[in-house]
Amino acid sequence: MKKTIRDFDFNDKVAVVRVDFNVPLKDGKVTGDDRIIKAIPTIDYLLENGAKVILMSHLGRPKGEYKEELSLEPVAKRASELLKRDVKFISSREVVDEEVVKEVSNLKKGDIALLENLRFVKGEEKNDAEFAKKLASLGDIFVNDAFGTAHRAHASNVGITEFLPSCVGLLVEKEIKYFEDALKNPEKPFAAILGGSKVSDKIGVIENLLEKVDKLVIVGAMANTFLKSKGFEVGKSLVEDDKLDLARRIMAKAIENHVDLILPIDVIVAPEVSEDAKGTHKYVEDVDEDDMILDLGSESLKNIESALKGANTVVLNGPCGVFEIEEFSSGTIELAKILAELDVTVIVGGGDSVSAVEKAEVADKLTHISTGGGASLEMLEGKKLPGIEAVEEA
Repeated sequence: MKKTIRDFDFNDKVAVVRVDFNVPLKDGKVTGDDRIIKAIPTIDYLLENGAKVILMSHLGRPKGEYKEELSLEPVAKRASELLKRDVKFISSREVVDEEVVKEVSNLKKGDIALLENLRFVKGEEKNDAEFAKKLASLGDIFVNDAFGTAHRAHASNVGITEFLPSCVGLLVEKEIKYFEDALKNPEKPFAAILGGSKVSDKIGVIENLLEKVDKLVIVGAMANTFLKSKGFEVGKSLVEDDKLDLARRIMAKAIENHVDLILPIDVIVAPEVSEDAKGTHKYVEDVDEDDMILDLGSESLKNIESALKGANTVVLNGPCGVFEIEEFSSGTIELAKILAELDVTVIVGGGDSVSAVEKAEVADKLTHISTGGGASLEMLEGKKLPGIEAVEEA
C-alpha cells in the first residue's frame, strides 16, 4: 500500500506534483483536455488543505532540447480556465534555474504554478540525480499523479523521491486500485478482451492473464495470427508469421487452464487500408488471398456479447480493427457499446482503447478508463511500475 495525499499535512507546504499534461496542441491551443481534467481532484484536494502547488509535466518528445512548439504555456492557460483560478506559468528552458526558484519562493498558500516541459532537459529521461535534486528543491512533499509515465524511471517521478517525502495523488491511487483489484482479486467470472496489431506486443499480458481469466477474447490484427495458426487463410492481412507457433502454444495453454479463448468467426475485409476502401462481410473460412481483414464482423460481436454474459469483471485493451477509418470502426464501437450495457466492472486500458470508447460515446458508462496506455499494459502484464514503486509505503 502506497502513501497517498491523505497521509500528509499540506498546510502551508509546497506540493511538487507530477501530472500528465501531455495533451494534443494545435496552433498553440489545447485540443484535448481530458488529462488536465483528471488531475483536478488532486489539485483541488491540495488547495483545500492549504498547499502551494507546483505542477510539472512533459509534452511530446523534444529529446532534451528546447522547442517552442512544445512549451507548456498553452497548457497553463487551459488549466487556468478549467480550475477557474490562475495557473502561473514559470518559464525556463532549464525548467529550474535561479529565477524559477525565486518565483516559487514568492508563491502564497492557494497558488498554483506550472513549470516548463520537463523533457527540455536531457536529465529528465535519464533519471539524472542532479536534475531530480533541482526539482525537489522547489518543494516539501512530492505527489505522483501521472499514471501515464509511471512505467518510466525518470527524474520527475523516480529520482525526486530520493530527496522528498512522497505519495500518490487521487488519480494514481484510483489506477492502482482498479488494476490491482482486477489482477489480484477479481470478482469472477473474469474476462479479458485483447486487441491491437501484434501478438508480440502483448505476449506478457496474454501469459499473465491466462493464469487469471475465465474467458480471453482476441480481436484486432493480433487475431489474424491466431486464425492463420489454425489454418485459416488471412490473405494480405497484418499477421506475424514468426509467432504462429506461439499462438498455438497460447491456445494449448488456454485449454490446459480451462480458459475459454474466443476468436473472430466473421470479419470485414477490403483490398487495402484506405479512406476510400469499401468493406465486405465474410466468415473467416471464406477469406481469400487478396483480402485484408480490417474489422470484426457482427456474428463475432454477438458471440462475444454472449460470452460476456455472466462475467463480473471485464478488462479491455486494444481495438477490434482499423477503427480510425470510419468504414472499419463499427466492430470497435459496437464492442464498446456492448461493454457499456453490462452491469459489471469494466476496466479500459489506455491508448487506442480510450479513443475507441470516447468515439463510441460510452466513456461515462464504464467503471474505469485508464490514463496510461503503456503503464496499463505493463500492469496487465504483472510488472511493477518504477514511478509507483519509488513512492513511500504507507
